[in-house]
Amino acid sequence: MAKGMILAAGQGTRVRPLTSQLPKPMVPILGKPVMEYLVEHLARYGIREIMVNVAFNHWKIENYFGDGRRWGVSLGYSYEGAREHGELVPKAIGSAGALRKIQDFGGFFDDTTIVMCGDAIVDLDIGAALHEHRKKAALASVVTLDVPREDVKNYGIVVTDESGRVESFQEKPAPEEARSTLASTGIYILEPGVIDMVPSDRPFDIGSDLFPKLVEEKHPFFAQNRFFNWIDIGRLADYWEVSQRVLRGEVAQMDMPGKEVKPGVWVGLNTSIAWDSVQITGPVYIGSGVRIDPGVSIVGPSWIGHGSLVRTGAKIERCILQEYTRIGESQRMTEMIVSPRFCVQRDGTAHYLGEDDCPFRWGDARG
Repeated sequence: MAKGMILAAGQGTRVRPLTSQLPKPMVPILGKPVMEYLVEHLARYGIREIMVNVAFNHWKIENYFGDGRRWGVSLGYSYEGAREHGELVPKAIGSAGALRKIQDFGGFFDDTTIVMCGDAIVDLDIGAALHEHRKKAALASVVTLDVPREDVKNYGIVVTDESGRVESFQEKPAPEEARSTLASTGIYILEPGVIDMVPSDRPFDIGSDLFPKLVEEKHPFFAQNRFFNWIDIGRLADYWEVSQRVLRGEVAQMDMPGKEVKPGVWVGLNTSIAWDSVQITGPVYIGSGVRIDPGVSIVGPSWIGHGSLVRTGAKIERCILQEYTRIGESQRMTEMIVSPRFCVQRDGTAHYLGEDDCPFRWGDARG
């Protein structure tokens, strides 16, 4: 049918501290890495051979996903970097350069390939996208989403003619200067011949280098304007919003784990919850091994990661608690991402454990 490629070599600097110890594709949503949803989605459409380019903290991706057999696919990895003084040192070569490196090494791209960024959740109808790509005899296709004109400043904008053929690009234009409202979603469908156009001797990007070259040389290059959920974790502030949307059930094929013990409240195994005196308003997920003391209030959408402890009288509103987080007695957290080392407000402001000016208090590990 087709092959798959997941781009997973970025540093994720715009979503630190979430990525201070994790590659961006490993950032969890509903307790699962973002990239896992992509692998599942590709498998759902019969795409069984998937390459992943990796660099920063590459071993965390490779150790988690292995050869892909748990998802009924075959996964391969291409490390971007070199060994210096006995250490592997990451070195980015651009998204198109990643494809060229794989092709030069083993000739993987011998069929139509769908390329996806490893830091977004999508429910795109891949079958329909591949059908349109082939029907138009396209050498390359970029999947776009129509966005409000006031939001074009946040995206790479694709300009097309009436047939959908790509004419030009605008990178984050001002609304009054935008010639289109079609945003590139970072989902591409490529034929093998496209990769032959990528140089091997320097970094090369799909969006800023390869696609302008396709336009300039007048190759059959089309945009597909589709309606689907595309949830991009491009910035730290996006992560909170993404989590809220998923918890509210707005994204297809993303089911809550655990057992629904009452409407909108899901619970994992082996929890200790003072049900007689806590107030929990869903949607809320409480992971395994969580302890919630008497007098606690939790307002959803909220996610309480496994192994967490919420002490007496604490109030949590629309928050994400990562694994093994302790919330102090009578502490109030509103619209935050909280971990054992840091907490991040909805606007992306981060505070770290031990900072003198940190206005929040973590609980201790007793109990």
